[in-house]
Amino acid sequence: MKINKTQNGSELLIALEGRLDTTTAPELEKELKDSIGGVEDLTIDFEKLDYISSAGLRVLLSAQKIMMKQGEMKVVHVNETIMEIFEVTGFSDILTIE
Repeated sequence: MKINKTQNGSELLIALEGRLDTTTAPELEKELKDSIGGVEDLTIDFEKLDYISSAGLRVLLSAQKIMMKQGEMKVVHVNETIMEIFEVTGFSDILTIE
């Protein structure tokens, strides 16, 4: 998985490419942990993400909990396959998806 990070003041955009699974979730978790301090607006772009596993969902949930305290988080450009996973797991009710 490739992580592209763009920060503009208190706004952070994380664009993911490839697969967010058991192997790559720790990498995203570390990147978020290192970057999320002071961020008020977190956007995670799934345009080039092909797959997400339960490990990836856990990282998103963790980031959402942190962002609820310091600002807002949204997930954008979610494809049909990943949207289906969000709906089945109830994540579509937890996350802001645009």
